[in-house]
This record gives sequence, C-alpha cells and structure tokens, in this order.
Amino acid sequence: MREDFLHYLWKHKKFRLNMLETVQGEPIVISAVGQHNLNAGPDFFNAQISIGNQLWAGNVEIHVKSSDWYLHNHEQDTAYDNVILHVVWEHDTEIFRKDNSKIPTLVLKGIVSQETLAGYNNLFLKTGKWINCENDFASVNDFDLQHWLERLYIERLGRKSKGIQEVLRETKNDWEAVLFIMLAKNFGLKVNGAAFLSMAQSIDYSVVRKSQSNQATLEALFFGQTGLLESDIQNPYYQNLVGEYRFLKQKFGLRNQSVLPVQYFRLRPPNFPTIRLSQLASLYAIHKNLFSIILEINTLEGFYKLFKVSTSEFWKTHYTFEKESKPSAKMLTKSFIDLLLINTVLPLKFCFARTQGKHVGEDVLQIATEMKSEKNSIVEAFNKLKHVSKSAYHSQALIQLKTEYCDKNKCLQCSIGNKLIVKNT
Repeated sequence: MREDFLHYLWKHKKFRLNMLETVQGEPIVISAVGQHNLNAGPDFFNAQISIGNQLWAGNVEIHVKSSDWYLHNHEQDTAYDNVILHVVWEHDTEIFRKDNSKIPTLVLKGIVSQETLAGYNNLFLKTGKWINCENDFASVNDFDLQHWLERLYIERLGRKSKGIQEVLRETKNDWEAVLFIMLAKNFGLKVNGAAFLSMAQSIDYSVVRKSQSNQATLEALFFGQTGLLESDIQNPYYQNLVGEYRFLKQKFGLRNQSVLPVQYFRLRPPNFPTIRLSQLASLYAIHKNLFSIILEINTLEGFYKLFKVSTSEFWKTHYTFEKESKPSAKMLTKSFIDLLLINTVLPLKFCFARTQGKHVGEDVLQIATEMKSEKNSIVEAFNKLKHVSKSAYHSQALIQLKTEYCDKNKCLQCSIGNKLIVKNT
C-alpha cells in the first residue's frame, strides 16, 4: 500500500462515507477534506470534520500505519499540533500530540471498495510495462484526454519558464539577452547545445548589440568565442575573421576559457556548428530588437517569415572553412524553425506574459496546435497505444506526461490514472 494512494482516497472520498467512526467508536462526518499540501507539514490543511458531537476545523495527516506518526517524529513537531484526524490504512498504535492529547484515528482498510482497490492494483502491481496504464490508455475517451493534454502543455511551458527565469536573473532582466542565450542553445541542437549555450553566456549581450550592424563582425564574435578561429587556415574569409576577432577580443576584453568545444561527430553537414553559427549571426544582423519583434508576432506564418534566414555568402559554398562544396542556400528549414518555436520562442512568450501578470495567450496555444507533431520515441510509443499526437501541442504534452508522471509513477496525480481507477469503481 502506498501513502499517495491513501491521499487519493481521502481527497476524492473514495471510501464508504456512511456510518464512519474513529477506532474509539466516535461517529465521523466529513464536511471538507481540506486542501492537499504537497510541501512539508500535515497532508491536508483546513479540513472540517465532525467527530462525536463536536465540529473541528484543522489539519489531517495520513499514513499507511498509525505507528508511522512516531517513525516520522511528528509527536515532537509543533506543525502537527493542529491535526484533528489521523487517517491510516492499518491501526497498530494510539498516537498523541506533543501535549499528550490523543488524536482520533480513521482506518480506511475495510471501507474501500474492492473495485477501487482492483483499479489501483491494475495500475501499480504489474511490472515490465512502458507505462503503468499501457493496457488501458486507448480506452480513455478523447474529451478527457484532450482536456488533460491541454493542462500538461501549460505545465510544460511553466516548467521551461523556471529555467528562463534563472537566465533572466543572471542577465539582470534583459529579455533580449535571455532570447539570445536560449536561441543560441537551440541553434546547437542536442550535440552542440551545451557548447553554443556556453558561448552565448561568455558574451555580454551589449557586445552583440554593438556588433549587429555587420554580419561578418557577428560571425567573428561567435566563431572566435567557440574556438573555431585558432587554426592555421589561409583563405581570405578565415583570415578576415581572425583579424576581426582579435580586435573584438581586445576591445571588449573577451574570454572564452569556459566555452565548451563544438562537435562535428555524427552531424549532417547542414547541422555543422559553422553553418548554425553563421545562420544565427544572419538572424541578429537582420533583426535588431528581436525579442520585441517576437512579442508582436502571433501567427505561425509570421514566425516562419521572421526566421527565414540563410548563411553569409562564404557558407553557401562551404560546410567547413577549408573544403568547398556544391552551392546551396542553407536556409533555416520549417522543421528547424519549429524546434526554435517549441523550445525557445513560445516558452519565452509564455514566461513574459506571466511576469506581466497575464495568462498564456491564445496565440501561443494556436501556434503550437498548427505545428506538426514532433517525432521521437516517446511520441511514437504513445501513438502506438492510441493515435493522439497530431501537433506540437500534443507532442509536448505527451513528453510532459511521460517524464513528469509516468516515469515517476504519479498515476494518482494524473487525470488518466484517476479516470482508470474510477472506471472500475
């Protein structure tokens, strides 16, 4: 028996409510189960419960066994002095507050239906499954599933907002600097994301602002900080970058000792760090005050137009500094722009709205709905159970579901898990 299941039973009153009584034989009537507390302290605050002929207002503590009260040293903690009812699965000892007054105890074992227990056991007692409810996932009706996915997507945006808030504090509330750092990371994708992030963090954004009038200057800045201008390459383009970077390094006191090295291994040429850095430089050379522009755009097509950038001329015939290649435009593709929107732009718009005391805009949800679903192992596995992911909105919600609920066995906090238990009740 798990304590979080007992929380679920109490919160949703999933037990026989008529003729309840304490282990001492006093009748119990529950007016309000209280507010579920997920932090330290009693499990439910501000419950209202009649015990005997007295109406009590206070807290409820829940354990598998009564003796867990002493195992957790609650008798020594004043935070538990206002507990009015101890709810347990098994009663094995009387418990007392710090002042030695006895706390009434309600035993759930014996008043929970076999159907509810069967639904619980079906989720948790079978091993070797990808997710606990994989055998029943397809049976969840579409309305309930879509409503839960909407909440999960907002949760995921909120989770990403926490990381953004940290960067915002580090940049002293400079949203343009935050955007640059987050974009740089995502231009590097998985292989070079950490390296590009460290590059962006090594540059005070004021240097980027002062360099935006010239794309070659931005390229020199980005290539130099990532350590790509330290070879003996003689072509004019490379030598010009080296000279420009030396000037920038001296002028702004640049340091790159903490910047991680970039990787080429197992990358397709369009994702080489040279190409992605040049595209990032193009974006910032074309668009000044990029964050302000992003706030104004509220359509997917508007973002596709904004991020329709290519490399500088040299990279249209190269993937590396030395070897020439067949000419190609090397524009940012829609699939790459989708990744930038999913991982940077939409979370930033969401986070900014929150800091302004506003709810997430409908434009964020609409754009996520219009983008194609991501293709990854999590989304594919869910789609095999039930074809549910039809947009980036869905795929992001499913990633949140798998990583924050399924993998952590939080079925009792999951709407789907709740529905499946109730179905058998």
